[in-house]
Amino acid sequence: MGIIDWVLGRRSEHKSVSFDPAWLEFFGSRKSKAGVEVSWDSALDVSTILACVRVIAEGVAQVPLRVMQELPDGKGSKPATEHPLYKVLNRRPNPWQTSFAMRETMIFHLALTGNAFFYKNLVRGRVKELIPIDPGCITVTRNNDYSLTYTVTAPDGSTATFPQAMIWHVRGPSWDTWRGMDAVRRAREAIGLTIATENTQAELHANGLQMSGVLSTDQKLDPAKFQQLQAWVAAQIGGSNRHKPFIIDSGLQWAPRSMTGVDAQHLDTRKFQIEELCRAMRVMPLMVGHPADMAARAATESIFLQHVVHTLMPWVVRIEQSIDNDLLDGPEDEQYFASFYMNSLMRGATKDRAEYYSKALGSGGSPAWMTQDEVRYEEELNAMGGTASVLPIPSNVGGTPTGTVDVGQNGAAGAQDLTA
Repeated sequence: MGIIDWVLGRRSEHKSVSFDPAWLEFFGSRKSKAGVEVSWDSALDVSTILACVRVIAEGVAQVPLRVMQELPDGKGSKPATEHPLYKVLNRRPNPWQTSFAMRETMIFHLALTGNAFFYKNLVRGRVKELIPIDPGCITVTRNNDYSLTYTVTAPDGSTATFPQAMIWHVRGPSWDTWRGMDAVRRAREAIGLTIATENTQAELHANGLQMSGVLSTDQKLDPAKFQQLQAWVAAQIGGSNRHKPFIIDSGLQWAPRSMTGVDAQHLDTRKFQIEELCRAMRVMPLMVGHPADMAARAATESIFLQHVVHTLMPWVVRIEQSIDNDLLDGPEDEQYFASFYMNSLMRGATKDRAEYYSKALGSGGSPAWMTQDEVRYEEELNAMGGTASVLPIPSNVGGTPTGTVDVGQNGAAGAQDLTA
């Protein structure tokens, strides 16, 4: 199978494709000071990292992504449903992924490696498919003229080099401007300490006796008896034997051991590491199920707003501008742009939305800034047309007409003078 077929996802029916773990570690693995290897894969074994990446990926993937067209008068825009890229981004980027799945994978790659790569399958100069490429098997080279080339290595070791025009490269925060920074590599000490701490805790549970007490005897044990006792103890501890009655004889005594300050500090370290990893991933701890205190729980709505503004929006803007720059780059695309519909994440309770829409339609004497059809669009209802698409005439503070017909249930009436 050729590398182009592999990039395009044309897998053989009788062969499974997998990468050599050692080869992948060469690209993504670093040893931390805690003594554990930290790679993109092992980082995802840390529940906090997995939760952080998921909350970003699912947040970005769940909102509609559309290609928009500027209106001729420059006063607004509309969905460009006829544009060839609209369906690719909004519905089906490739034969095996939905738009949600593609963006979810993109954020997993971006959040961990700092880069996301897609092969642009072009038909008559237009993007027909976007094929995701594992960041671990692609090398970016900057040429003397500042253009970029991308070398892709297939599982069989074969390579192919693609020009910048053939690869959609979405970058995270970057130092050198042409490659995103590897977040796992930058945060490897925090991730490594978390893995080491979790491993230590797991070993304590596997050897359940270690934390619970000490077995002692006044008798002198020869090597044979010591080994016999050691084997017997090993058979009684850990796993399913935990909390079972411990029957002893031959003068043996059991001395329970309570939690020490070191044990408590160990638990505090695990809690601190959750917050440390959230800092590295720029995610509010509450969003991964770790409220720091009751005050944080009370401010849940405010924290969610901060999550959208400070965590999701930077990724959203990066992707939007990357689409505009790399996918909508033809001379005929100047009036088009990509847009995530983030308002769908910001919907409040029904009562709050009703109050907002009431003011938007001119209630209380304020100038209206939305039509009924625009309100219906926000609520995913079909447009009614007619007067519902016209800005309503505001009512006075008391809600009664002042020389005009107020907005009725069936649409905004025209500016009819009641005194005529």
